[in-house]
Amino acid sequence: MAFDYDLFVIGGGSGGVRAARVAAQDTGARVALAEEDRYGGTCVIRGCVPKKLMVFASGYGALAEDAQAYGWDVTSKGFSWKSFQSKMHAELDRLEGVYRSLLKNAGVETFDSRARIADAHTVELADGTRKTAKHILIAVGGRPVKPEIAGAELAITSNEIFHLPELPKSMLIVGGGYIASEFAGVMNGMGVATTQFYRGAQILRGFDDEARGLVSEEMCQRGVDLHLGTNVLEMRREGEGIWIKATNGDERVFDQVMFATGRAPNSDDMGLETVGVALGRKGEVIVDDYSQTAVPSIYAVGDVTDRANLTPVAIREGMAFVETVFKGNPTKPDYDLIPTAIFTQPEMGTVGLSEEDAAAQEPIEVYSTSFKPMQQSFAGRAERVLMKLIVSQATRKVLGCHIVAPGAGELIQLAGIAVKMGATKEDFDRTVAVHPTMSEELVTMKTPTRTG
Repeated sequence: MAFDYDLFVIGGGSGGVRAARVAAQDTGARVALAEEDRYGGTCVIRGCVPKKLMVFASGYGALAEDAQAYGWDVTSKGFSWKSFQSKMHAELDRLEGVYRSLLKNAGVETFDSRARIADAHTVELADGTRKTAKHILIAVGGRPVKPEIAGAELAITSNEIFHLPELPKSMLIVGGGYIASEFAGVMNGMGVATTQFYRGAQILRGFDDEARGLVSEEMCQRGVDLHLGTNVLEMRREGEGIWIKATNGDERVFDQVMFATGRAPNSDDMGLETVGVALGRKGEVIVDDYSQTAVPSIYAVGDVTDRANLTPVAIREGMAFVETVFKGNPTKPDYDLIPTAIFTQPEMGTVGLSEEDAAAQEPIEVYSTSFKPMQQSFAGRAERVLMKLIVSQATRKVLGCHIVAPGAGELIQLAGIAVKMGATKEDFDRTVAVHPTMSEELVTMKTPTRTG
């Protein structure tokens, strides 16, 4: 049977675009891609990129204060959301253009349309047009979801926060994961009276306890009104604000409420189950180690599979798919020891096992130090940083590295290389310290803080 394309990709985010471009460019495959919204997906349009720009923007108020402590005559007239927002969206438009150009230059045919699966080799576009392909790749990502409570429709999610017409004076952020905690820091830094509710005992569940404890403590010190063990029961409009009732009995009114309480795969109404593609409990597309679904011609990568929901992972999955299907080199994505940055304030970087997970696995040594960094201490700030290594007693390998500090994301990228290579504690010890830096503590901790 002759197909219209060798590959049809549904979804124009990081994973789908990379797979489409590389398949067309490197192998000469006939490739098409359909995207119903904006090219770049969650990361570029409503995730990592605009969020990081907002993190940058929210930090300059404190930098202006620090500059004065260092002798600079600096005065701040406050933050202009309108000015920043227009520049942010101009940058997102530029990046979307880059994504479109990459596809065009690689020879990928694009359709600005929603697409559904009609059968194992057929995609149907929104206008009813059908296209056939030898292989179909689903890369439609995920979306934030709101809890089912009265008045939930009054709240925004992380999708809408970039489009606020003006900054609220007060805001409640519900959730304790990295999205909720990052935006709590952002809004607080931009001058919004920020409250965060999380139903659990501590934010950033799943990360190292000591590290997330310090992040939580520092967020509170910087002005975030964090309430743990607390959730929203109901909401309603009250005047210009939103009235909420909390599980602890509190009743308060906020200008704005944002839910960051979970995400769901965008697998709805795509015809997947009709053609035999299996979905999991949350709607995630079930795939094997090579990203293949239960239908041999259909594959899936990225957040729609709910594996490791990170942009660089989706890109790796897309590359592995091309290697496997178009280059005849069966390749599994590598999910072991993925370095991660959480752009809270303070920032956190982590790779490998937490102290708790490592101790449950084998006997360990913990090397940990917390201190006031020179730059902030000189400026009169009481902020603390954390440098922490988890070491196997048996092999001496560093099983985990956790950093809470300014620039922790940049630091963990480099530490991640060493941990991925299997560096031992003695390898760290043999490395000469770069002085004076915060990160020199990673190679100068000689005595275990504790064993487990």
